[in-house]
Amino acid sequence: MNPKNLKYHREHDWARVEGDTAVFGLTDYAQETLGDIVFIELPEVGAEVSAGAPYAEVESVKAVSDVYAPLSGSVVEVNEEVVDAPELINESPFETGWLIKVRLSDPGEVDDLMTAEDYEEMLAEEE
Repeated sequence: MNPKNLKYHREHDWARVEGDTAVFGLTDYAQETLGDIVFIELPEVGAEVSAGAPYAEVESVKAVSDVYAPLSGSVVEVNEEVVDAPELINESPFETGWLIKVRLSDPGEVDDLMTAEDYEEMLAEEE
């Protein structure tokens, strides 16, 4: 079940918008599809990320995959816990498994993201 308070990107990433910042992470579908995550490379604080562009790389027992930014902005915080223990993404993708926090450069981009209902509809169509 995808939390209703989050916004979703078609590349299976989520954003929790909090004023002019947003926290990003991978959806439950993404972590389940990837399998056991063994490594993640995140950007540094101060790095710029662009909506729809890769900003991180995740390695699982199945594959190495890019992680795409749902929104644009400047990284203000990195979840060092997932760098040290990437399995947190599998265990709690919406809580302790968050990836980065970004100060939004264009808050209007939020309107381009999906609601939980729209995201679940997209997943149903993909199956």
